[in-house]
Amino acid sequence: MLTASYIGDRQIEVREASATDAAPGEVQIAVAYTGLCGTDLHIFHGNMDARVANPLIFGHEMSGTIAALGEKVTGWSVGAAVTVMPLDWDGTCPACLAGYSHICQNLNFMGIDSPGSLQKLWNVPAETVVALPSSVRLDHAALVEPVAVAVHDVRRSELAPGDRAVVIGGGPIGVLIATVARDFGGEVLVIEPETNRRQQISDLGFTTLDPRETDQVAWVTEWTGGAGADVVFEVSGAASAVLGATDLARVRGTIVVVAIHPSPREINLQRVFWRELRILGARVYERVDFETAAELISLNRIPADLLISRIVPLSETGQAFDELETGRAMKILVDVAGQA
Repeated sequence: MLTASYIGDRQIEVREASATDAAPGEVQIAVAYTGLCGTDLHIFHGNMDARVANPLIFGHEMSGTIAALGEKVTGWSVGAAVTVMPLDWDGTCPACLAGYSHICQNLNFMGIDSPGSLQKLWNVPAETVVALPSSVRLDHAALVEPVAVAVHDVRRSELAPGDRAVVIGGGPIGVLIATVARDFGGEVLVIEPETNRRQQISDLGFTTLDPRETDQVAWVTEWTGGAGADVVFEVSGAASAVLGATDLARVRGTIVVVAIHPSPREINLQRVFWRELRILGARVYERVDFETAAELISLNRIPADLLISRIVPLSETGQAFDELETGRAMKILVDVAGQA
């Protein structure tokens, strides 16, 4: 079977590999589509070389159908449409014992810490498999994982209907957070400097702002009647965005840190103190987030066709990263099943 692996130095190798049978407790999935994301870009750029194995079959945003069941697996049937919540926790660390297994202190994130979905047949622990509604197309279902990220972020914020939310950063996750926040009843502003992305976001019906041309603090202050935003999502990963986020939030407002920041950032703690702001981290997701994401997609409340910029064959996985680096593509899927 064909696979796509990161082999270091910004190189992706597409090669043949032998499939293995599902072990006891595992489900073998015939992968249909795999989405490429910002984390995959970090891997491609070598930023995670200290963490990932080399070569690494990566990929964790996916959809497919069950091809086989390992021994002792019950409750699933061959041919069922599924996705995978790619978190494998130990169940014994303090985080797991406290009920936060999704951020296990020894978490195996499948597709990063172990082989992922850019392969025709992927063996995964049965407990990571998530059923898909029958109405969901498999290409759309490859978006369940990133939508689950957005659902988790919005749930963490405790956004209520009618709240004003600012999303800093209009990449794929920022757009999905905006979409979920709107679906949950929020009024949303997306701050994004890149012209092409800003147009794409406007086409989805969101108000956008270019921070290079507009005073974002003045705009948000006027928009909220002088109060400030109820929730600010920092999704850009930019140091300037972190520093400026506190100026956008109302008294006792919430700032949710979504982006992965590679180094410590400066933040205005005087503003945090003065307005009694709440700063939250939001990492990955829980199973309820996956189930909610699948439901939102099945109800067409996520504009999947508008978010999927292109679908490429597995043989062109490397070239897809060149396009992702330009920032022009919102989401690129790899057609793993086609293997053209």
